[in-house]
Amino acid sequence: MHPVHNWRENVSILGDPYAETLLHTVESLRETQTIYPQQTDLLRALELTPFDRVSVVILGQDPYHGEGQAHGLAFSVPDGIKVPPSLRNIFKEIAADVYADNPPAFSTDLSRWSSQGVLLLNATLTVEAGKAGSHQKLGWQKITDAIIETLSRRRSHIAFMLWGAHAQSKRALIDDRRHLVLESVHPSPLSAYRGFFGCRHFSRTNTYLQAKRRTPVIW
Repeated sequence: MHPVHNWRENVSILGDPYAETLLHTVESLRETQTIYPQQTDLLRALELTPFDRVSVVILGQDPYHGEGQAHGLAFSVPDGIKVPPSLRNIFKEIAADVYADNPPAFSTDLSRWSSQGVLLLNATLTVEAGKAGSHQKLGWQKITDAIIETLSRRRSHIAFMLWGAHAQSKRALIDDRRHLVLESVHPSPLSAYRGFFGCRHFSRTNTYLQAKRRTPVIW
């Protein structure tokens, strides 16, 4: 079964005309706008991490808006692209938290996490080139909220990492009696020193997964 079909079977809105219409809207906007990521990468987070394999959710806000950066996974950029500041800070925290400051060489392409069950979900799935947040009112959040809420309701023992106020606004969608909810400030340079560094979300997630007899993530 195609992984996105796996999602459509579990999250009803993904099979609804609403989602189909939104995808067509984005396609038609591409005729007059440069939009990231490209159409084939739009649902990549879902394609790489099937519904029943999700063990961690890391929630982003919207895609990177620079050329060549966005490829459908929150916080991730393809190899060879300059490391964005937030991702650099994520790697810095992982190095201190998991590898005692002696980390391996990190790839900026986080699909290696996706294949281990980490859903890298942006709340808004598209953006116009050079215009951060430009598609936040397009209607994506109805879909991504449904994804979060359905994972919370139909699955157990998922670790949700909510970084910054926007991600934390989704907390009401998550049942923290069934799941681990970890919150901190955003890893951007503006806020990382106010509590992202030292949050230890990566080791805490693995401790939780192991306690629930699930496979820890190789960060």
